[in-house]
Amino acid sequence: MLDNPRTTVPIDESSLRYEGWRIVAVCFLLATFGWGLGFYGQSVYVAELQRARGWPASLISSGTTFFYLFGALLVVFVGEAVRKYGPRICLISGTLAMAAAGVAIGAVREPWQLYLADAVLAFGWAGTSLAMITNTISLWFDHKRGMAISLALNGASFGGIVGVPLLVMMISHIGFASAMVAAAAAMLVLLLPVILLVVGRPPDLHGWQRAAKAKPQSSSQIRAWALRDIGFLTVTIAFALVLFAQVGFIVHLISFLDPVIGRERAAVAVAVLTAMAVIGRVLFSLVIDRLNQRLASAISFLSQAAALCVVINLHDDYVLIAACAVFGFSVGNLITLPSLIVQQEFDSAAFGVLISLNTAINQVTYAFGPGVVGALRDWSGGYALPFYLCVVLEVAAAALIMVRGSQKQSSRRVG
Repeated sequence: MLDNPRTTVPIDESSLRYEGWRIVAVCFLLATFGWGLGFYGQSVYVAELQRARGWPASLISSGTTFFYLFGALLVVFVGEAVRKYGPRICLISGTLAMAAAGVAIGAVREPWQLYLADAVLAFGWAGTSLAMITNTISLWFDHKRGMAISLALNGASFGGIVGVPLLVMMISHIGFASAMVAAAAAMLVLLLPVILLVVGRPPDLHGWQRAAKAKPQSSSQIRAWALRDIGFLTVTIAFALVLFAQVGFIVHLISFLDPVIGRERAAVAVAVLTAMAVIGRVLFSLVIDRLNQRLASAISFLSQAAALCVVINLHDDYVLIAACAVFGFSVGNLITLPSLIVQQEFDSAAFGVLISLNTAINQVTYAFGPGVVGALRDWSGGYALPFYLCVVLEVAAAALIMVRGSQKQSSRRVG
């Protein structure tokens, strides 16, 4: 019997004509809506529901925490879903769930409806965010996977920079409910035809199809092994600590800077941080596949720790904005690097399960970042203590990420 010709013809991933780059474009668009409605949109929902319903911010924010935690539970199974049902069905399902959640949030009238809408949003988030994008791109890319993931995830920044202001503008003109319906409709109109036309059967770059026929691997066995493996745990815990610090710092950044340099310059600092996240991700994508990725991660963590120390101790306007720029340069890359380390050090057949588990653990951890930073701020009367905690976590993560294990050999014994 002849092998599938897609597995025998050499693939030039660097060629612009390679179909994988069309998949990157689809994932960019998916990330734009996924982060725009699922991640950055949360700040809009809190403000609008508080204004329209008069509910306490704590009630609405608890719905956001529920969304992150339930979404993390679902993210664990994204890799299995992609392998079982294929990327096209999974991408369509995620798009439909995110659009339905957008409409539901705009229609919320009672607190229980908010939790129901956030539950649907968690399904949409699992199907449009990091785990889905990395699992999808991994089916088309091997040698250029770092660049492909980095470029696709620029859609996440685009969703925050362009998508959220557009959503706010629509709300001011047509109201919250109508704006959410319009955003959901735009997502369906733009994404569904593109997914149907572009996303087909991926090449079997890693021999997964043949491996599945020869000896199916148990996802539960892979997860059980990973949670005992030093190499996997150092990657996962290190990034969980850093993302906890990163999300906690960014959420509270304007509150910290407002009394120090004023609201206008605080907004400039946040805009610079966001812009540098895009620039850093694009520049890093050019070399990321050739770097020692654990070392690059450690340097990124330490650069953020240094920037935080400057933010805490120096209150000059331009120095603070420059420190935010340094911090922001690594922000985008910290959601790309875990998948590249997993790809490099673990058996490719376990990639989907491992990166989904990594993403879920990170999401559970960083969901508590803003709350812990806020609680420490209230307890201590300032941001110095919580921000120094973030510095300690970044430095500890830099040391932890350099601890390696024998992942590749071990992972091949799973199943």
